[in-house]
Amino acid sequence: MTDATLQWAAQVLGATKVYGTGEAEVRALDGVTVGFERGRFTAIMGPSGSGKSTLMQCTAGLDRLTAGQVLIGDVDITRLSEKQLTLLRRQKIGFVFQQFNLLPTLSAAENIAFPLALAGRKPERDWMEHVVATVGLADRLRHKPSELSGGQQQRVAVARALVERPEIVVADEPTGNLDSRASAEILTFMADAVSQFGQTVVMVTHDPVSAAYADRILFLADGRIVDELLQPTRESILARMGRLGL
Repeated sequence: MTDATLQWAAQVLGATKVYGTGEAEVRALDGVTVGFERGRFTAIMGPSGSGKSTLMQCTAGLDRLTAGQVLIGDVDITRLSEKQLTLLRRQKIGFVFQQFNLLPTLSAAENIAFPLALAGRKPERDWMEHVVATVGLADRLRHKPSELSGGQQQRVAVARALVERPEIVVADEPTGNLDSRASAEILTFMADAVSQFGQTVVMVTHDPVSAAYADRILFLADGRIVDELLQPTRESILARMGRLGL
């Protein structure tokens, strides 16, 4: 294993994803090569149908490429069986989705610990307390999802993703169901996870305000990466989107 490999939480190499055949063929990804550095917050943006969600899903092992490779750390996940891939996702990838995906019969604390329980592991007590305190859930741990606001439920989902200490957290429109205040809180927590914990986050979003919390933005169009923006602001994102015609 080389130092060059170690700096990447994930790499996508020559990624092609094709749906359908013949006249119905859709090339969702068209030879994409990109790396996601450890300890960095990357946002993926692009118009509907650009391939941004497909790129995230294939990077996270939720969908398989037609051609190319995906590496999580130094593991080529395109070579894994379904059973091996499920285990890798459970051990190395945290997920945050627009729908909170909490189990309604479990408390907040039980939802946070659930992925670890599935893997037959117990959360590290000090780490879990640190994550819970960071996302402001200490007084809500016994509450069930129905007793929490949307913002609080998404905090539970973020804590659940972080408590496993995954190689990478992937987030698909994580604030799409939240108001602006709750959205800002969730995005701040995710940015803090990067700056304070060294977490790696990859987020799909269509929203320039949300994307401005990241420190790197990839712009996709027609299944290809067409631009990159570092240290973005809302204004610079809007200007770049206008220039790209997105």
